[in-house]
Amino acid sequence: MLRAALRWLLSSAALLFVVTALTFVLVSLAPGDAAKAILSNQSSTYSPEQYQQMRHLLGIDQPLPAQYWHWLGNLLHGSLGTDLFSGQSITDALGERIGPSLSITLGTVLLSGVVGTGLGVLSARRAGLVGRIVDAAALAGFAVPNFWLALLLVELLALKLTVFPPGGYVPLGASVTGWLHSLVLPVATLSAGGVAFVAKQTRDAMTQVLSAEFVTMLRARGLSTRSIVIRHALRNAAGPVVTVLGLLLVSLLSGAVVIESFFSIPGLGQQAAYASGTHDLPMITGVAFCFTVLVVAANLLVDLSYRWLNPKVGDA
Repeated sequence: MLRAALRWLLSSAALLFVVTALTFVLVSLAPGDAAKAILSNQSSTYSPEQYQQMRHLLGIDQPLPAQYWHWLGNLLHGSLGTDLFSGQSITDALGERIGPSLSITLGTVLLSGVVGTGLGVLSARRAGLVGRIVDAAALAGFAVPNFWLALLLVELLALKLTVFPPGGYVPLGASVTGWLHSLVLPVATLSAGGVAFVAKQTRDAMTQVLSAEFVTMLRARGLSTRSIVIRHALRNAAGPVVTVLGLLLVSLLSGAVVIESFFSIPGLGQQAAYASGTHDLPMITGVAFCFTVLVVAANLLVDLSYRWLNPKVGDA
């Protein structure tokens, strides 16, 4: 157990180092920089001397390794640096935006897990028409683009029926009802593919488990189908489902940029898109660091779920 924890810590630290270092390199290769963006906002023309002074003021005239070393030093002291444009602490800025992103991500994973698992179990128990419907729904969920589904939901539920707001985000502390209403459309949009993916994976895993010998023995002992499915088969089939939910969580963390921009949600994805457009290197690196920490946490959660579902994993 101690070795496994040590390996996890070392791999997580290595992942954080690689991701942040690559972020520095890739952003530096993009045309333009923050100094040009700031000067362009202040005036349509500026001299080369003004440009160099701004670069020196921002600290981006230093070699890239020196900039990264400075960023690592701040990180070791608990700081992600300062936003080049607003002067705000990046830790504070991301702290304000992580709530909306996590609300959408966790809401999507929860909805996909509950609905997808339920449909998968139903399909496994009642093969035939129900199975074909699940397959068709999975194919449709994979094929339908998120932005098209978002437009459809906004047109139907926000503009015509006026049931939910077309965009924006209400913090949980301000209003629980408003928070839930602001999450319905983005979560529903992102859950379409997730529900289909989880349902298909659950059905395949449950079909395999229900045909196993121990299930036949349980039936011979007179256990009801409901008891067999809930208490025995579902737990044995949960491994692949947990993997799918972990992959879904990771993909949502990096793929919610379009949805956050579409629904005007002030999350990490929207912040990353804005920082990329202005070449705000400290902010981009801070967002990448935050995303990586969330991915590491998601992987840890999946690993712990495996160990809970199958205690033998922890002894390996």
